[in-house]
Amino acid sequence: MARHLITSALPYINGIKHLGNMVGSMLPADVYSRYLRQRGHDVLYICATDEHGTPAELAAKEQGIPVAEFCAQAHDAQKAVYDGFALAFDYFGRSSSEQNVEITQHFARRLNENGFIEERAIRQVYSPTDGRFLPDRYVEGTCPHCGYDKARGDQCENCTRVLDPTDLINPRSAISGSTDLEVRETKHLFLLQSKLQHEVEEWVSRHEDDWPQLASSIARKWLNEGLHDRAITRDLDWGVPVPADTWPELAAEGKVFYVWFDAPIEYIGATKEWADLDPENRDWKSWWYDVDTDVRYTEFMAKDNVPFHTVMFPATELGVREPWKKVDYVKAFNWLTYYGGKFSTSQKRGVFTDQALDILPADYWRYFLIANAPESDDSSFTWEHFTATVNKDLADTLGNFVNRVLSFSKKRFGEEVPAGGEPGAAEAKLGEEIARLLAEYEQQMEALQFRKAAAALRALWSAGNSYLEEKAPWLEIKTDKDGAALTLRTAMNLIHLYAVVSEPFIPATSAAMRQAFALPSDTATWISADEARTLTTLTPGIPFTVPPVLFAKLTDEDLENYKERFGGE
Repeated sequence: MARHLITSALPYINGIKHLGNMVGSMLPADVYSRYLRQRGHDVLYICATDEHGTPAELAAKEQGIPVAEFCAQAHDAQKAVYDGFALAFDYFGRSSSEQNVEITQHFARRLNENGFIEERAIRQVYSPTDGRFLPDRYVEGTCPHCGYDKARGDQCENCTRVLDPTDLINPRSAISGSTDLEVRETKHLFLLQSKLQHEVEEWVSRHEDDWPQLASSIARKWLNEGLHDRAITRDLDWGVPVPADTWPELAAEGKVFYVWFDAPIEYIGATKEWADLDPENRDWKSWWYDVDTDVRYTEFMAKDNVPFHTVMFPATELGVREPWKKVDYVKAFNWLTYYGGKFSTSQKRGVFTDQALDILPADYWRYFLIANAPESDDSSFTWEHFTATVNKDLADTLGNFVNRVLSFSKKRFGEEVPAGGEPGAAEAKLGEEIARLLAEYEQQMEALQFRKAAAALRALWSAGNSYLEEKAPWLEIKTDKDGAALTLRTAMNLIHLYAVVSEPFIPATSAAMRQAFALPSDTATWISADEARTLTTLTPGIPFTVPPVLFAKLTDEDLENYKERFGGE
């Protein structure tokens, strides 16, 4: 089986993330990782908190605590939410780790040795009120491209254009709010991306046909506009220090690397963090260094992160002139909106992940988000859509099927899987349909088409209901008790199949379905085509229990309460 390295965009440290962040990177990466593990692949799923940069400093300043303490607390708070969503990271690291400092500084030295870093004097915004140079995110103002009045000095959140602080109209200090700003000269390190343009173009051209159109079009747009040399250092107290052995003057001035230089390197750094916990059994370089034909590397991210991972970080990797693993497949997502407007961490608009878990268990959210993932276009979260999906797909199609089958069988045949007669035409027809739908589900999961995979999974659940309605064991039992027992035994085998193949989407519910049957040894990680056709995993006499309601139906009152709390049309 193949080795799969999987990373999702690093969640920034400044606060709990919203549902748009979840569906745009971490959740689909988790679903895919779970699926691959079930199919027998060797999987390493790595993520981390992105802890450097100005927002971390500003948030710590607002709370009146040191930035290192703020980041440690925020990391733990985010990790608790991701545990609540059952995200099965192999390791969830921190970009402020010693490992990331070490590897980032190594990359910088190598780039410098190879002629791709240059020290330049630049003119930068200075605030006399604050007594310091203001890095890009410490400057706010109006975007010159779209007119958004809360644009930051590095990127406009509204139109996603990359900016410099001096581009902003009516700039102001994000620290004090002062508009008394000057432009003074200072020195910074620049990554000479322009010298790497041709190499990046060649690399992208070898991969873009395999990527989703969203990822390849964004990468191509950046390349067509031309790669520009960009400053990779900032005047901050918090970050990866510029190494004094290479740039003593800048190190003495306290320069640190720009967060977008060190953050992608943290994928490697976090893998080393993971390996350092068990160095005798874990080799981080076996995943990252000189492994192009051995490891398939898949990245998950929303579209605003795509340029950094398809152009800027590959340029960095190419420039170090070492055989570091580069991404094979970029799964890019559009945005999940909230009633047509943007979710926003900074403006606290929309449903945040900790709030979601306070309302309902994780599986409700996991299924809804993946079934409506913004793959081909932006998709909109509304409470009406969420409620309808939960009630129709989860409560009625899956939950009600499980409850009906097990409750009726317990009432009429006791607490063991009934025997019944031999399978007939209806069972053969069902088996072929299940095998076909399972193959469709597998195909869509392999292709990372999550909405289509969710539709195939939903169709699998629906097939059980259709079979139950066709056989009607509540009527069948009146004239053919063995026939009714066969129907229920077949339906129970479907429940077990659902428990196995639904695990990537709804792991807690899958575990509850699997635990309903007292199998002496249930080590199934997947269901083969033959098993799907015959539906004979559960043999007569196996004890079972009726689990609690898997999914509660949401009421009109619930809907109105959600809209009142969070807003909505």
